[in-house]
Amino acid sequence: MYVRDAKNREEVWLLDHIEAMGLDETAFRSRDYVVAIDEESHEKAGFGRIRIHKTDDGDDCELTSIGVLEEWRGQGVGAHVIERLVEYAADEEFDVVYSLTNAADYLAQFGFESIEPEQLPEKLRDRLVTKQENIQPGAVPLRLQVERFRMPDRFRERFKAASADEMAESGPDESAEDFGIDPEEATYKYDTS
Repeated sequence: MYVRDAKNREEVWLLDHIEAMGLDETAFRSRDYVVAIDEESHEKAGFGRIRIHKTDDGDDCELTSIGVLEEWRGQGVGAHVIERLVEYAADEEFDVVYSLTNAADYLAQFGFESIEPEQLPEKLRDRLVTKQENIQPGAVPLRLQVERFRMPDRFRERFKAASADEMAESGPDESAEDFGIDPEEATYKYDTS
């Protein structure tokens, strides 16, 4: 399992999963996303985005639209997506990143702290209100000092051994006979006339 920058050809996949998970797709640009990929199957397991808000007073960095496909949850995929996004923010020389989310307890494990809406930069305060009205009514503001990011060891271990939960993906086995087709003669078993 590894996390890499999203590619342009993954836009449709990203948009489909963002919509299915009810995540924020405001100002969508695939180049702002990272994608977690399984090295063996090459399946996409999760994704996340960094959004930079430009202001006259400087730029602000937000982590948003973080999602993990159901069959990959509980295996450290989301943690590693977040880690890559924080690394990207550090590479861009941000000392602080924000997140507006209803998953505050999850992000607290990495060093994010809850803050009051008044402590947000103005653009993010406005965005919080919009997000609460349209996408996540329970969204709260969080802040992380980039140098305080920490990855709990349990997430590293899970991520190393991550694999799709085949039970979540596969439904009941179906055969040609389930559709009334005789597999030996490739004809319909039942007279439909």
